[in-house]
Amino acid sequence: MSDILMIVTAATSLTMKDGSEHPTGFWAEELVTAHRDLTEAGHAVTIATPGGVTPTVDAVSLDPAVVGSADTVEQLRGYLASIADELAAAVPIADVDASAYAAIVLPGGHGPMADLAFDAATGRVLIAADAAGTIIAPFCHGPAALLSAKLPDGSNAFAGRRLTVFTDEEERTGGTGENTPWWVESTLREAGATIDSAAPWSDHVVVDGNLISGQNPQSSASVARRVVEGLAA
Repeated sequence: MSDILMIVTAATSLTMKDGSEHPTGFWAEELVTAHRDLTEAGHAVTIATPGGVTPTVDAVSLDPAVVGSADTVEQLRGYLASIADELAAAVPIADVDASAYAAIVLPGGHGPMADLAFDAATGRVLIAADAAGTIIAPFCHGPAALLSAKLPDGSNAFAGRRLTVFTDEEERTGGTGENTPWWVESTLREAGATIDSAAPWSDHVVVDGNLISGQNPQSSASVARRVVEGLAA
């Protein structure tokens, strides 16, 4: 059994390009799938958020019209209820010792665009974990958190690394559209990352050494599986 850190957004809204506030949080399916699959594989998951705030689920991720069915929504709600105490006991990221964990998993939702992308504590943990060769697994909007990993010279610790992320095309066609305040894919490219994208809404995982990334919610289970495989190796 390995100890896994799950870094989750604490944001409840995202300021849009026009200045309006867009309610947000973590994406239910992504957190549930990763937490369930990792714990079922025998690993222990610790949830951490900025400030130790109890994370908020994005209401849109529990909309049957978006998720696909009312049954799926009920399954997601049931799982979130079963780990409600864990969510409420989230550890402040500032208190995290990266060396205590064999893997760091970062699910998405638009929330990371509001906090994790700019959170110095998140950056510190990711830089330390990457230096130690610890598995780092962000997916969908989770890779936005990689932008926080700034080195003393101002460069990004993940510059030159190959990864995938929720694409600008997916954002425009199925995300927050043209009112999106900034584009995660484009910004990661500007930070020096090499982005490997597949067709929109396809299950796509990219592995670059200890970095395992997934493109979108469709990739959640595949990311978790690759983390489990990486830990076994």
